Amino acid sequence: MNRGTGNGKKRLVVIGGDAAGMSAASQARRMKGPDELEIVAFERGHFSSYSACGIPYWVGGDVTDRDELIARSPKEHRSRGIDLRMRTEVTEIDVAGQRVRARDVDSGDESWTSYDFLVIATGARPIRPDMPGADAPGVHGVQTLDDGQALLDTLERTRGRRAVVVGAGYIGVEMAEALIRREYEVTVVNRGSEPMSTLDPDMGRLVHKAMEGMGMTMVDDAEVTAIRTGPDGRVRAVATADGEYAADVVVLGIGVRPETSLARAAGLPLGTHGGLLTDLAMRVRGHENIWAGGDCVEVLDLVSGRERHIALGTHANKHGQVIGTNVGGGYATFPGVVGTAVSKVCDLEIARTGLREKDARRAGLQYETVTIESTSRAGYYPGASPMTVKMLAERRTGRLLGVQIVGREGAGKRVDIAAVALTAGMTVDQMTALDLGYAPPFSPVWDPVLVAARKASGKVRAG
Repeated sequence: MNRGTGNGKKRLVVIGGDAAGMSAASQARRMKGPDELEIVAFERGHFSSYSACGIPYWVGGDVTDRDELIARSPKEHRSRGIDLRMRTEVTEIDVAGQRVRARDVDSGDESWTSYDFLVIATGARPIRPDMPGADAPGVHGVQTLDDGQALLDTLERTRGRRAVVVGAGYIGVEMAEALIRREYEVTVVNRGSEPMSTLDPDMGRLVHKAMEGMGMTMVDDAEVTAIRTGPDGRVRAVATADGEYAADVVVLGIGVRPETSLARAAGLPLGTHGGLLTDLAMRVRGHENIWAGGDCVEVLDLVSGRERHIALGTHANKHGQVIGTNVGGGYATFPGVVGTAVSKVCDLEIARTGLREKDARRAGLQYETVTIESTSRAGYYPGASPMTVKMLAERRTGRLLGVQIVGREGAGKRVDIAAVALTAGMTVDQMTALDLGYAPPFSPVWDPVLVAARKASGKVRAG
C-alpha cells in the first residue's frame, strides 16, 4: 500500500542530512525520477553534506573557509528534486503507522510525515562527561559544522592562550594540533595509558613522545573529575584526581556513540555497541522498508567476524550508495570493513587497519606480532624519514590480522597495502610477493610493510 503521497508516487523519508542520508537520497533520485519517487529529508542543523573530518583543519587554519567543507548545499539538493528540510528534527518514528514526527527547531511546530521507505542516518553524538562544568561556556565538543563555528567563535573572543583537550583519540590529537597551530599552550588529558587507543600501547607510546616533542603537555592515566569555572561561569581549569590544569578553552575529544535514541524508542534492533543492526543490503533487520547507514549503525568486521561501531565518513558514503541503490529498485550490498583509519598530528602520520592485540585476544585468536623500523624512501635519498610498522599474524595459518604504522611523510597511506591484503584474506607469506611500486624517492627496495610481512612470515613458520 502507498502510504507516502496519495498520488501514486512512493515516498522516501530520510532522517539526517549528511553523508549517509544524502548519499542515499541522491542515489535513489538518480535511479528514480520525481514522477516515481518523492524524497523528503530532515536535518536538524544548519548544514548538509559536509565533511566533519575536515573540521580540525578548518579550526587550525589549513582550510580557510567553512564552505569549502560543504560538498552540496541544501539549495543544490532541492534543485535535484530532494525536499530537504533544514532545522527540522525528527522526534519520533511510528513503525506500525509508517510515519515520522518532526519538529521545526526554531518555531517548535510539529507535524507527521508518512513514508513508504525510511532511511535512518542520525549519525553519532560526542561523548560528554557527566560532571560539574561539562556544559560551561568555553567547553566544546566538535562533531558538526555548528560545533566548529562555536569553537572558532570562542577562540576569537578568548584572551587567554591555554587549552586543554580531554581525550587523545583521533578527534583529540587532531584538535590538539589545530590549537597548537593557533599558538595555544596545549595540555592533553587522557584516561588511557597512551594516546590513540586505536593502536596498541607500544605504538601509542611513539605518538606520545612525538606530541611532547611538538610542545604539548601529555597527561596519561588521568580521569577528569570536574571542569572548574570562574566567577563569570566560564571554564577556568580541568580537574583530575592528581591535580588541575588551567584552561581558557576546553575541547572534548572523548569519542562518539551511535545516535540511536529514536531507533531505540521505536523498538528497532540495536547491537552491543548501541548501533542499529542491518543486513548486507543495509536494511534494518526485521524491517523490509527501513534502512540505516553511517555512524548510527554497526558493521561486520571482516577480520574478527564480529559487529563493530566505526564512525567514518568513508563508510557512511558507501552505506548511502548501497541504500539508495536498493531503495531505487537496484541491488547492492555492503560486505563489511577491516577497520582502516589514518590521522596526523603535525608532521606525524598515524595509521591502522585490522585488529589490535586486545581485539585478537577478544576474538579468541592466537597470533604473533613483529615490529620493524624502516624509512619512507631509500635511505640515501634526501628526505627519507623513519617509520615504525607493527604487524599481527595468526599463529600457524599466517593470516594477516592487523597492521599499525607511525611515521612521518609517506607513512600513513602505506596502511592501504595492508587493508587490501586483509580484505583479500592474504597470509603474510603471500604478502611478501606483492609487486609494489619502487623508486628511491618513494620507497626502499623492500617496502616497510613487506619487511614486516617477511619478518612475520618467518616468525609464524618458526612457531
